Amino acid sequence: MKTTIQIDKEVLNALKELKKHSRQTYNELISELITFYKNVSINNQYDEFLHKIQQEKMKELWDNKEDEAWENV
Repeated sequence: MKTTIQIDKEVLNALKELKKHSRQTYNELISELITFYKNVSINNQYDEFLHKIQQEKMKELWDNKEDEAWENV
């Protein structure tokens, strides 16, 4: 089953530029873009998770009395 979607000419031109070869269909291209976006989103979630863990550990390491004592030396 197929459908028709309306897009701006600018978007169409951007899609044309992204085609790997002239015979690549827009359906193939959009499917690749969706897959790419999903992978980036998954990686971004992982990076955010690591960042949160690192923030807590860095706070633990940096917020201590020994470091404060060195600042006043």
